[in-house]
Amino acid sequence: MKLRFASMTVGLALGVTVAVVGSCTVAAYFYSVRHFQSLLETVRTSALAEGELIRTALEHQMLGNDRTLIAQMIESFGKQSRVEQLVLLDRNGVQRYSSKAGTAGNDFRIDSPTCQACHRDPPERRASSRVIETRGGTVLRTVVPIRNRDECYRCHDPRQKINGILILDYNAGEVRAAMTRDLRWMVAGTGALTFVIVGAIVLMIRVLVLRRLQRFETTARLISEGDFERRVPTEGSDTLAWLEKEFNAMADSVSGLVGEVRHQRERLETVINSIDDGIVVLDAERKIIAANDAFLQRASNSREQVVGCCCFELGPRPCELSDCPTLACMRSGARQVRICERKTGNDTVVWEEIHASPILDASGRLVQVVEVWRDISERRAAEAQLAESYRLASVGILASGFSHEMNTPLATTLMCVEGILRETPTEEGGPLDQARIRENATIAREQILRCRGVTQHFLRLSRGQRHAGDVVDLDQAIADALRLVDPTARASSVDVAARPPATSLHVKADEAELQNLLVNLLLNAIQASKPGGKVIVTTRGGDAVHIRVSDEGCGIAPEYRQKIFEPFFGLRKGGTGLGLFLSLNAVRSWGGNIVVESTPGKGSVFEVVMPAIRTGPEAMDIL
Repeated sequence: MKLRFASMTVGLALGVTVAVVGSCTVAAYFYSVRHFQSLLETVRTSALAEGELIRTALEHQMLGNDRTLIAQMIESFGKQSRVEQLVLLDRNGVQRYSSKAGTAGNDFRIDSPTCQACHRDPPERRASSRVIETRGGTVLRTVVPIRNRDECYRCHDPRQKINGILILDYNAGEVRAAMTRDLRWMVAGTGALTFVIVGAIVLMIRVLVLRRLQRFETTARLISEGDFERRVPTEGSDTLAWLEKEFNAMADSVSGLVGEVRHQRERLETVINSIDDGIVVLDAERKIIAANDAFLQRASNSREQVVGCCCFELGPRPCELSDCPTLACMRSGARQVRICERKTGNDTVVWEEIHASPILDASGRLVQVVEVWRDISERRAAEAQLAESYRLASVGILASGFSHEMNTPLATTLMCVEGILRETPTEEGGPLDQARIRENATIAREQILRCRGVTQHFLRLSRGQRHAGDVVDLDQAIADALRLVDPTARASSVDVAARPPATSLHVKADEAELQNLLVNLLLNAIQASKPGGKVIVTTRGGDAVHIRVSDEGCGIAPEYRQKIFEPFFGLRKGGTGLGLFLSLNAVRSWGGNIVVESTPGKGSVFEVVMPAIRTGPEAMDIL
């Protein structure tokens, strides 16, 4: 922090210094130009006055026509400290006298550069003095004309206006040297004044601005670290004081919002942690961002160990990588549901229902996934109890069919046995019709075997025996189901028929549950049909096996088509409302599904779709 404010101070000092030095430099430049012009004007005035004085003295000697004295005067005036050269020209520009030895007779021609410095301008703009560059350096040349007066007419032509020209050259270098000395003193004074001004400005900024800005920085840092009660001390009534008040008002608002957000977050965490279902939020890399207590209890880890880790790093999971609901949710962008088996720490098996829902950002892009783990072990146990209850109810419904199926072969057997008794003579030695007796015995044997098969089938249904599934002949299963519902169909005056496929079809399922499924669909179709109606069972093979049970009954209203598979929902009086629910669960456990098509008043079609299996040696090797 001190380094930042020191750098700020240095920056302000440099900025102020550059501004002051730049301003002083510009001012010094214009001052030097003006000062040089002022000094030059002073020297020009002195040179003009001195030239007039010399001209007067020379004119006095010229009247006496004393040329020796004139030369001495020119030489004497030319030895002055500031005089660079003193030259006397005649009216034709020929040098007559000069303060420098060896220059007499030089011709000052008008076309020469030194003369053109003045003669290139019109006469009205020519000054009597001008700074020019000569071979000897920069000089201030003053030109004083010697006019032709009455006293001069005895030697000069009265028609001439000028008898000669006096040229007085001052050394301009001394003027520049004087100006340079003055400029140096001015620069030195300005520099000292600049440093004093900069120091005073920096000190004022340091005391009046930076010290108070440092309070802003300290307060903002403490607030960001969690000290929401810290405020900037207010003093004075200037702009910074107003800024301090506004900053404190903003801090009060932010503190209130942070407090409200913290309170809402604590309430949300309390609510989420009070839920028995495990809740976890995963990012695109399936790293855990947040989790509630129920999930931590399932994972048997602390929050610090869980947050930031990938879900598969926490130990065995109920789902496999190929069937991960989070990955499926990220691929499809839709909610996914999985039912998985999980083992707890004490090797207890529990069933979990996992819901994976997408979390989208403002642009609709999936950024996170929230998983909800729900223990459905009790629900599955209840469903098993419901299945058992329905199985017993189904057995009760089929009791009449069982009695009919048993009465028919038993009556036939009784009739055959009575025939055998009639054919057996009561007295010894009587004639025996052996062929007739053998025929009756054969019929009785077949009927007894039929009774045993019917008894074993109903016994299997009553015990609820099930296994992982076996290869079931679909034609035989449909035939058995038709035989079981035949008494109910005849009592309702409904014709039930099956249309077998061209080739034999087989499915992998539990035989007892498959027959229970078929019987349930057939009974529902019979009960929905009117007297004289027809119920048709058709099968079709291919990539999947399709079993269609169609009727010409009352049909199902559209608003009930999705509800008929829910438990305890039924449209028939006296029903349990469990038949279709358990049938759908059974079919799905085999990898299939049930599809319904219905038109009110015209009938319904229930289509069972199951995976097909191959038969023959290759299929037997696989199985």
